[in-house]
Amino acid sequence: NDMNSSFESLYSTCSMQSETTPLLQNGQLNRSQLPTSGSGALQPMSPRQKVQRSQPVRIMAVRRLQEEEQQFRTSSLPAIPNPFPELCSPASSPVLAPGSLPQSQPASKHVSMEQTFVSCISVQTSSGLFHFEGRKALQAARDQDEDRSKATLSSSLRLLYHEARVPFMLQDVKVFSEDGTSKVVEILADMTARDLCQLLVYKSHCVDDNSWTLVEHHPHLGLERCLEDHELIVQVESTMGSESKFLFRKNYAKYEFFKNPMNFFPEQMVAWCQQTNGSIPQSQLLQNFLNSSSCPEIQGFLHVKELGRKSWKKLYVCLRRSGLYCSTKGTSKEPRHLQLLADLEDSNIFSLIAGKKLYNAPAEYGFCIKPNRVRNETKELRLLCAEDEQSRTCWMTAFRLLKYGMLLYQNYRIPQQRKAMLPHFATPVRSVSENSLVAMDFSGQIGRVIENPAEAQSAALEEGHAWRKRSTRMNILGSQSPLHPSTLSTVIHRTQHWFHGRISREESHRIIKQQGLVDGLFLLRDSQSNPKAFVLTLCHHQKIKHFQILPCEDDGQIFFSLDDGNTKFSDLIQLVEFYQLNKGVLPCKLKHHCIRVAL
Repeated sequence: NDMNSSFESLYSTCSMQSETTPLLQNGQLNRSQLPTSGSGALQPMSPRQKVQRSQPVRIMAVRRLQEEEQQFRTSSLPAIPNPFPELCSPASSPVLAPGSLPQSQPASKHVSMEQTFVSCISVQTSSGLFHFEGRKALQAARDQDEDRSKATLSSSLRLLYHEARVPFMLQDVKVFSEDGTSKVVEILADMTARDLCQLLVYKSHCVDDNSWTLVEHHPHLGLERCLEDHELIVQVESTMGSESKFLFRKNYAKYEFFKNPMNFFPEQMVAWCQQTNGSIPQSQLLQNFLNSSSCPEIQGFLHVKELGRKSWKKLYVCLRRSGLYCSTKGTSKEPRHLQLLADLEDSNIFSLIAGKKLYNAPAEYGFCIKPNRVRNETKELRLLCAEDEQSRTCWMTAFRLLKYGMLLYQNYRIPQQRKAMLPHFATPVRSVSENSLVAMDFSGQIGRVIENPAEAQSAALEEGHAWRKRSTRMNILGSQSPLHPSTLSTVIHRTQHWFHGRISREESHRIIKQQGLVDGLFLLRDSQSNPKAFVLTLCHHQKIKHFQILPCEDDGQIFFSLDDGNTKFSDLIQLVEFYQLNKGVLPCKLKHHCIRVAL
């Protein structure tokens, strides 16, 4: 669409990486290509005397290489590009010749050693691997400056050595799932949240539909947030307390605002929409957020908790690129009436869990701006509370867009580009999409698409009755027996991921909110009021609704229905499959199911 085409050129520029230096094994130079010097050097060998791959290497050669490794331990140091190429000799040698210096300055040993060391280093910046070139240059410099060879491995060089080795350090990270199980994963220091999610998907044998996310959870503070795909796990873990942990779960709403921005940003909360009478198109709405030169602003009333106190105040608040401000005089936004509440640069936004219980919040739609330096203290937390779920989602989404900008769009586009590069048969199974399903009529010799909505609804009802007629279950022996009906239809749904068993109404609300308030997100559970019935919990327009599934008997068979017996199904699997294709009495089709995975 228009939004994707306008961002594509910028995204392609940001995603380019340079990889010009070949990777060497363990970051070391290939010794087989190094020339040797001195009287003890190996003599050239004839073609017949050359060592083949299947033959052992001479012991004397191995000892010689070990001795050279002890002498040249600086070969694993990081690379620094030569800042003074004009000081090198005309023959492109990294060694500083005496004639290359001005005549007024003698070619002292102090200068030659340090400059030679800088000039013979190369770097590979794209992957963080470093190696050295110019072994002869180092040997010549070492011969000239024997008395100062140890001084070159001073604190500055050892600091560079430490920085070169940090990205290769391994660290154990413990990740929890929704059911309480956990898994310890060994990661690199430069592993991102997206990389760890893909690793957990592979280890848990899940379907990679790009909706898995890593959650930073603080149970003692009652806060949690979804990590952005580009964030480094090690950096995030360094800001977490001892009781904090990572959770692995689904989040279908992570990038939903790129698809339906108008559902996330009400016109009364966006400043430029009021100035233009709501005439901003969807693509322009997001461009104003992602473009660093524009000045978008979210405004509205919020309940703000005073720092160090238990009381809440309702204030007029506006969110800008420079920070979150509140007005000290009504709805005035003059600079003299605005007071800074929180900064966006060194902070992250979290959702409040049990805000009423922990912080006496006026509503359940609380969120918090937490500075990165805060771990367990609650005094510096900026606690806020909105009037409804849509307002809270608008504030939190705008905070992410204003802080990360184009990085969010890059994170959104990377999985789509990877999917386009895969062959068709390698593409993972995705959830049913409303845009890819149409009503079909196969009554004739050739199927046709039903374009009339009234005819499509009539065909859906007929299909439901047809399923009822051919849904007679078989017993274990394979014969129809009304005296011994099979119980498979009453328990087969328990094997499905969308069935969550005996959970409460409040628990189903919590699961739906955690996995994203998007249209079509659903789960099935046992009814608490009727032990023989079930409940379909569905999200539509960021609101959660419940529909009771009642059993009914017809000709000695047990069926399940959502619409008082008008459309009957032999089991819940058929019911879910039908409403994934047809809306029926529901406000929308079933699109995504809530899932819990054991690690």
